[in-house]
Amino acid sequence: MFGPKSCCSITSFAAPVVFAVVLALAFSAVGLSAVATAQTKPEKQSKAAKSAENTQAAPASASDDSDAKSPDSKDSKEEKPFKGMKYRLIGPFRGGRSLTAAGIPGDPNTYYFGATGGGVWKSTDGAMTWSSVFDKEGSGSIGSLAVANSNPNVVYVGTGEACIRGNISHGDGVYKTLDGGKTWKNVGLHDTRAIGKVIVNPSNPDIAFVAALGHPFGPNAERGVFRTVDGGKTWEKVLYKDENTGAIDVAFDPHNPNILFAALWQTRRTSWNLNDGGPGSGLYRSGDGGTTWKHIEEHGLPKGPYGRIGLAVAANSDRVYALIEAHNPDGGLIARMTAANRGGW
Repeated sequence: MFGPKSCCSITSFAAPVVFAVVLALAFSAVGLSAVATAQTKPEKQSKAAKSAENTQAAPASASDDSDAKSPDSKDSKEEKPFKGMKYRLIGPFRGGRSLTAAGIPGDPNTYYFGATGGGVWKSTDGAMTWSSVFDKEGSGSIGSLAVANSNPNVVYVGTGEACIRGNISHGDGVYKTLDGGKTWKNVGLHDTRAIGKVIVNPSNPDIAFVAALGHPFGPNAERGVFRTVDGGKTWEKVLYKDENTGAIDVAFDPHNPNILFAALWQTRRTSWNLNDGGPGSGLYRSGDGGTTWKHIEEHGLPKGPYGRIGLAVAANSDRVYALIEAHNPDGGLIARMTAANRGGW
């Protein structure tokens, strides 16, 4: 057994040995370095060879510099128009959640938005101030609204949000104003309860489509895609699957309003759960103004069953975008070229 003293004697004995080993390693490293330097010392080159080598290296370095600068310059060009833009709250502070908003082409000051519990609001000063224009109507839950481009005084509002949380409020149909929100009239579809989308024909304010999800908490028949051609006096159910499947989105081709796309969603809400998706969900296309519809399958689309689907058609009509809830990894944003082969979709 070693005591304190024995430990000290071992330590003092080991120090000179370690010091000697370190010196030996140091001298060895110096020697190896010298040998390596001698072995790798390049041969003398002529001035002509050096000049040629430098000439070849110069374009490479210039190319490297340009490659390094090009992404930055590209980003700066893309960011420049939006550099000063930042998200900010524009009110109103008591409006509540919102799923829908619309402006008027050619009028940068007038906007509408619908709140899920606060009704319809309007601004006429570029969103500096907002006024509630729907306080006296039957439902404050707004699912979608649309302004008629050909007559901005005509606005359609679908009540009842289709973002079906466990604590949503239902609607009581579609409302319409002819005077920019001063007065409103309920024009039907009272039992739809939840409306995903309202669109108005860009050249005829009397033609409108409604994507009605229907009762979120149970089956009912007043769901699917509805069309009016007389300003809401009558409605025709033009796309329907069953009492458990409703419509969640509908969109025009911007250059041809006779071409429409619609999405159906089979879903059921309970206070404790959401049954999302099923064989009733699907993507549809109409080429005759909504009179007949074709179920779109394949052509690059994921395999079913689907859940919720969102739709948008590009401004130049060349692409249709579908945001499809499907089994991983197939779900996501699907884009389809339509200009060359509109019949495929």
